[in-house]
Amino acid sequence: MGLEMRVLLVFAMAICLPSAAYAAEGTATFYTPPYVPSSCNGYQNDGVMIAAASDAIWGNRAACGRRYRVTCIGATNQGVKKPCKGNSVVIKIVDYCPSGCRGGTIDLSQEAFAAIANPDAGKIKISYTQ
Repeated sequence: MGLEMRVLLVFAMAICLPSAAYAAEGTATFYTPPYVPSSCNGYQNDGVMIAAASDAIWGNRAACGRRYRVTCIGATNQGVKKPCKGNSVVIKIVDYCPSGCRGGTIDLSQEAFAAIANPDAGKIKISYTQ
């Protein structure tokens, strides 16, 4: 590989990496079945690794079908001091979160929430990437 190609490759990586590494932060809650109908897909069964998006993510239905990797990063209250299980989950946006969601909130399915945190926490701090 020539020097010019290497320089171009390094430059391309420098541009792409910061955007790929950026994770937004917010909070997550959870909702329980039934998961249909949903705002995005009506009565289609999308499985259980799903979520409802807040206004910050929803974008007038543009979020429908997007997948996010969600990671628990901490507690939001004193009830469960260490709710995180140390892993992440990939969810698909299938619904709109009602007015109870604020800012970067994602309302996870009960199963998705339980995969990353103790459900007794009810609400957790998260990071998420598309």
